[in-house]
Amino acid sequence: MPKSKRDRTVFVVVVAAVTLSKTKKKGREHKEIIVNGIREAVEKHTSVYVFSFENMRNIKFKEFRNQFRHNGRFFLGSNKVMQVALGRSASDEIRPGIFKVSKLLHGDAGLLVTDMPKEEVESLFNAYEDSDFSRTGSTAVETVRI
Repeated sequence: MPKSKRDRTVFVVVVAAVTLSKTKKKGREHKEIIVNGIREAVEKHTSVYVFSFENMRNIKFKEFRNQFRHNGRFFLGSNKVMQVALGRSASDEIRPGIFKVSKLLHGDAGLLVTDMPKEEVESLFNAYEDSDFSRTGSTAVETVRI
């Protein structure tokens, strides 16, 4: 005959939440390195551009970034950290008027700091187009009938 499950004694043990992940948090030091890098680049170069993206692939971005390798630098990361680096108000900005750029950082955005003229940067951004396989959530560009 099978054992009855009604008469079993149940032990309840309360355990503190333990993270099973072995990754370490990026602390304040990491954020300070990013802030210092942005500030040094802004002091070195003449222009700062804000760009936005969606569904960006890392390999494709590396290819595009190579076009600016010698005369510019890209920054991607937390918008709040980039805003702190540029200055959130006129009192803590690192260059006159640059706090207005920090207000444009929202959503999926990044910074390009370069010495190239505006027309050349815009032409490189507008000219770059690369095809890739679609991702989840993208809309179909063609209708296929069988």
